Amino acid sequence: MTDVVQHILDDVYALCAQDTSGAVADYIPELASAEPERFGICLTTADGYVYEVGDTRVPFTIQSVSKPFTYALALADRGEEAVAAKIDVEPSGEPFNEISLDPVTERPRNPMIIAGAITAASLVAGDTPGEQFERIRRSFSRFAGRDLELDAAVHASEAATGHRNRAIGHMLRSFGVVESDPDAAVDLYFRQCSLTVTGRDIALMAATLANNGTNPCTGVVAADPVLTERVLSVMTTCGMYDGAGDWVNRVGLPAKSGVAGSVMAVLPGQLGISVFSPRLDGHGNSVRGVLACRELSRRLELHFLHVGRAARSAVRARYSLVDAPSRRRRTASEQRTLAERGSRARIFELHGDLLFSAAESVVRAVTPAADETPPDAVVLDMRRVDDVSGVARSMLDALADQLRTAGCAAGLVDPRGTMAHTVSTLADRNGSGRVFATLDSALRWAEDVVLDRWCDGPRQATEVSLAEHPVLAAATPDHRDGIMALTTTVRHAPGTVVADVGDPALGLALVLSGRVTVEFVSDDDVVRPVSTLSAGMSFGEIPLVRRSEFGLRITAVEDTEVAVLAPADFDRLRVEDPAATADLVITLLDRAYEQVETIVGALRQRTT
Repeated sequence: MTDVVQHILDDVYALCAQDTSGAVADYIPELASAEPERFGICLTTADGYVYEVGDTRVPFTIQSVSKPFTYALALADRGEEAVAAKIDVEPSGEPFNEISLDPVTERPRNPMIIAGAITAASLVAGDTPGEQFERIRRSFSRFAGRDLELDAAVHASEAATGHRNRAIGHMLRSFGVVESDPDAAVDLYFRQCSLTVTGRDIALMAATLANNGTNPCTGVVAADPVLTERVLSVMTTCGMYDGAGDWVNRVGLPAKSGVAGSVMAVLPGQLGISVFSPRLDGHGNSVRGVLACRELSRRLELHFLHVGRAARSAVRARYSLVDAPSRRRRTASEQRTLAERGSRARIFELHGDLLFSAAESVVRAVTPAADETPPDAVVLDMRRVDDVSGVARSMLDALADQLRTAGCAAGLVDPRGTMAHTVSTLADRNGSGRVFATLDSALRWAEDVVLDRWCDGPRQATEVSLAEHPVLAAATPDHRDGIMALTTTVRHAPGTVVADVGDPALGLALVLSGRVTVEFVSDDDVVRPVSTLSAGMSFGEIPLVRRSEFGLRITAVEDTEVAVLAPADFDRLRVEDPAATADLVITLLDRAYEQVETIVGALRQRTT
C-alpha cells in the first residue's frame, strides 16, 4: 500500500526538480565535476523509519555538514567551558569563509563557519592529527550507523586549493585560538569534510540528533543529550550562514548545509531530513535543498515554533474484535465467526495532539506490511485526541482512502468532531467508512463488516415473527403455540425506559424488532453500557424466575416491538403445561450458557 508520507515526499521532489538555478561549487576542482542534476530527499523519523526519493544512495562528501558533529566531539573531549573559551556561538552575518574574528572576543563567532570549524577540529582529542581524524571518523560513523571512509581525491583537491582556509588557520594561530600547528589543524578540517556519505546517511545522522544523540537504528549513543541540545541550538542560529535568519523564519528547523549540495535539517524529538542537490545559491546553500526543506516544513507543519504535545507514537493501544467484542449479543454462528475472524478488524486508540510526527506514526502503525493481507476493517478511536493539525487530518483522510482502495473499511470514533468533519471523508457513499459517536457502535459496525464477509451461518435478523423467535423456535409446535397464546405484544418509542433499576419483574421479553440497550446504573447515577439487544434476543429472564427487581436499565434505542410473557401468565403456563415450561426454561439456560462461553472465550484470547 502506498504510504501517505511517501506521496508528500514524491510531490515535493517533483516540484523542486523543476528549479535548475544555481551552480555547483567550482573552487574545489573535485566538486566542480559533480553532476548538477543529482537530487534526492530522505526523511528519517526519530525511531529510525526511512522515507526517501531520488538520489539518496549516491555518495558525496559531507563538507560543512560535518561541522555540527565535530563541534559535538570537541565539546565531549574538552568540555563546554574550554570550547566556549575558543569559539563563540553568535551568528556572524558574514559569508562562511570570512577571514575575521569577533572584534571584542577575538574568537570565531560560531563553530558553523570555517574559522570556528577549524578551531573545533583542533580541539578534538588525540596525540597526532591521525589520531584526531580517526576519532572524528569513528564519531561520524556512530551517527551514520555505518563506517564512513575518506574520499582521498576530494581531500587532495581541497588541500591543493585551500589557501584561504590556510590563511584563516594562521590567523587563528596568531590570536592563540588554535594552539597547535595551524596547517595540521586546517588539513584535519579538510579531511573531516572529505568523508563520504549518502543522503540516507545524513538523514540518519540528523535523526540521531533528533533522538537526543542516540542512533535510532543501532541504539548506539553518538552524543550526550546535553551536548546535542547545544549543537542543535547553534545550528538553529548559525547553520545556514548569512541566510540563517530567513531560514529560521521560513523553515524553522535546526540545519546545516554543505557545498557538495547537502542540506541537513532536524526537528528535535521527531525526525531528520536530508536533501542532496549540488547546485548552490549565493549563500553556498543547495538551491533545491532550501526549497525542498521549505516545502516539507510547510506541508508537514514542521516549524519548531509550531508547538504541540505530539507523542513519539500517538497510538495508545491497539487490539482486535477478538480482544474486545461489542456489547451486542450475536447468534451462535456469528459468535463462532467472530472468534475465528475477529482479528481481521483492528482498533487503534489514539491520544495527544496529532501533528505530523504523531500522524506519521499512526499511518505507519495502521498501514499493512507489503506482504500482509489488508484487514477487513480498521477503526481509529479519537476520543483521547486533543487537537489535529491540518497535515495530520489530510494524512489520516488519505490513509482511509488507501485502506478502502485495498478493500478495508475504515471507521472513526470522533464524538467531539476532532477531525473537523461533520461527515468525515472516512465515510463514503458505499458504506465502507463511518463516523461514530461511541466506541461500541464502531465495534458493532466492524463486527458486521467481518460477518458480512465471512459468516455463512444464521445471522442476526432485523425483524422476526414471534413464532420465529429463537426462544420459541426451538420448542415443539404444541409448546410454542401454548406460550404464544399467553404473550402480549408491546411497542416502545425510541428513548423509552422499558424497565428501570428497582422495577418489579415484567416477565420474559422477546425482542421482535428494533433494539434496546442494557445499562448498569451505579448508586451515584453513573451509567455504564452493558449490551445491546436486537431482534431475536430476550431480556427479563432472571427477574421473572427469581421474582426479583430489575438490577439494570433497559431502554429502547429505536422503534422496538417486544412480545412479553408476564409473570402471571408464566405462572399459569407452569401450572397448565409443565412440559412447555420446562422446554422454555431449558432454552433460556442454553442461551445463557452460550453467552457465558462467549465471555470466557474473549477472556482466554486476552490472556494469550
